[in-house]
Amino acid sequence: MKPEIKRHKVGDLRPSQILFSFGIGSLVDLPNLSVMVMGTDDWDISHMAAISEDRLLAAVKSELGFQVERLCYPPIAPETEWGWNPFNEGSRVGIPVAPFPRWVRCPQCDLLAPLNLGVFELKVDPFRPDRTRYVHANCNKAKGAAPTVLPVRFLVACEQGHLDDFPWIDYVHRSGRCASPVLRLREWGVSGSVSEVQVSCDYCGAKERMRDAFAEGGKSVLPPCKGRRPHLRDYEEKGCTEKLQCILLGASNSWFPITLSALHVPAESEELEQLVEKHWAKLDAAKSPEIVAAFRQIGQLTAFANYTDAEIWAAVQKKRGAANEAAEAPAGLKVAEWEAFSNPDPARNTLDFELRQVESPKGFEKWIQRVVLVERLREVRALIGFTRIDSPGNFNDVEDIPKDHRAIISRNPPLWVPASEVRGEGIFIQFKEAVVEAWCQQVKELEAVFAQAHREWRRARQIENPDAGFGGIRYVFLHSFAHALMRQIALECGYTSASIRERIYSAGPKDDNGPMAGVLLYTGAADSEGTLGGLVSLGEPQTLARLLDQTLEQIRLCASDPLCGEHHPWRDGLSLHGAACHACLFSPETSCEHGNKYLDRTTLVQTFQQGRIPFFGDSNP
Repeated sequence: MKPEIKRHKVGDLRPSQILFSFGIGSLVDLPNLSVMVMGTDDWDISHMAAISEDRLLAAVKSELGFQVERLCYPPIAPETEWGWNPFNEGSRVGIPVAPFPRWVRCPQCDLLAPLNLGVFELKVDPFRPDRTRYVHANCNKAKGAAPTVLPVRFLVACEQGHLDDFPWIDYVHRSGRCASPVLRLREWGVSGSVSEVQVSCDYCGAKERMRDAFAEGGKSVLPPCKGRRPHLRDYEEKGCTEKLQCILLGASNSWFPITLSALHVPAESEELEQLVEKHWAKLDAAKSPEIVAAFRQIGQLTAFANYTDAEIWAAVQKKRGAANEAAEAPAGLKVAEWEAFSNPDPARNTLDFELRQVESPKGFEKWIQRVVLVERLREVRALIGFTRIDSPGNFNDVEDIPKDHRAIISRNPPLWVPASEVRGEGIFIQFKEAVVEAWCQQVKELEAVFAQAHREWRRARQIENPDAGFGGIRYVFLHSFAHALMRQIALECGYTSASIRERIYSAGPKDDNGPMAGVLLYTGAADSEGTLGGLVSLGEPQTLARLLDQTLEQIRLCASDPLCGEHHPWRDGLSLHGAACHACLFSPETSCEHGNKYLDRTTLVQTFQQGRIPFFGDSNP
């Protein structure tokens, strides 16, 4: 019989953090502990609510398999009249974590040992979860209370997503074996540099400095990767051929989420169909008219008081058929969004999706076809995996991430994936297709430069089919415009630059679902009411015209010119952008779709780089 695992509350995380900061497979640094978030197999789904978003679910199925049934919120403890009680069953509701790394160090005697050695004791304070800790009960140098042990800050990982404790015993005994190793980890300086950290063995006297593990040839002194997946409590069955490399606890490259996101777009304009879509997570379980009637009897259909059971059942069948079609032949996540934004229909407005078209800003009518104020929107994001060492931002799309570099979130094919939703607002700007296409034909030379840089970038990362995935100079222009306008908007709307996100809609006339030429700049908050309208107010014609004038004027010169203006997309072998840097176009990682790649302000205005034809130039009517 499998023994029951003791569960203790050790902290709190926001739902959005579980996707983007501390998701499955990541390390959470607590006051006295370092813990790893476990895979979905260990999650208790009894307190998890489903999120309805068919297009995103279809995209997740195409990545993880058609066995995926739903998107789910992280578990939320039920609210009680008297607040949180550590002795209630609700106090055990949460995401499962386990201590990692398993090796810890006593700050008094410098003992370095794993937690299961038997010399460390877990201390739990049910009223103060932040005080949960391990102590060295029999420390011979402690004066008074047993000292709290600290997780070691050295780990090993590989590019296939495996993570393991540093091989302490093998590392310090490279010259021979030891019958009974007793290790100490000491720091001789105050800087914390690895050259000042030494691990030694009391039994045989072996000593090694940590600098060798982090040196240029550090991989040669480390053993082969064992394929350990601590978040799944197992090892890769097929093994691992990658070389291990040292990383530090809390390093930014220890975990990168792989996520998919979609904006909620109402598929119907009728009120009943919109209600069914909103409550689909519940109505999906209605497999017969009798179940619909039962739902009404237990008070689950209060929102449908004006409709009969037969009408609701007919709408459920219609919705189910549309959902099955979307799952069988999923279109791109942005296609439905582009159709809704480029043809705004007031009849489709709901509490989660509200559009209002306004006039184009004065002075920009020859370039901009439509401005739509997105007064309410809802974005759903799902976590489908993660990487280590190499960021997904180094790839253009999820499909480009090598399969063997994606770490899975469950031992078995997942039936659900963790997701979250935010509500907010945005501004959608659509450019005139004829003007965009004519300009693209004028800058074929610059497009060829970016195409070559795109190929070299993918070849350097051994991505199959290096020519695939290039969006053309059209995407470079739209991406650069979005970044430039985001920076200017952040100065006036009250949101930080990291809070504003972009969605680029780019496709040529010959592309699938094309043509598209537009950008959406939006922000969101986890609160059910969304945001306060500060971003939408900047989309009014007169205000937007002023912002666009300021935006174009600001990027004509850069504090890093002429170096920035003369930057070649593939000159240094590390970047994939033209005239762009942190002083002019770069945005925070949370804001950009493509990790600050495919940017060039010379596509927008005339800069130091002569001979270019900017989109907002006199030569582009």
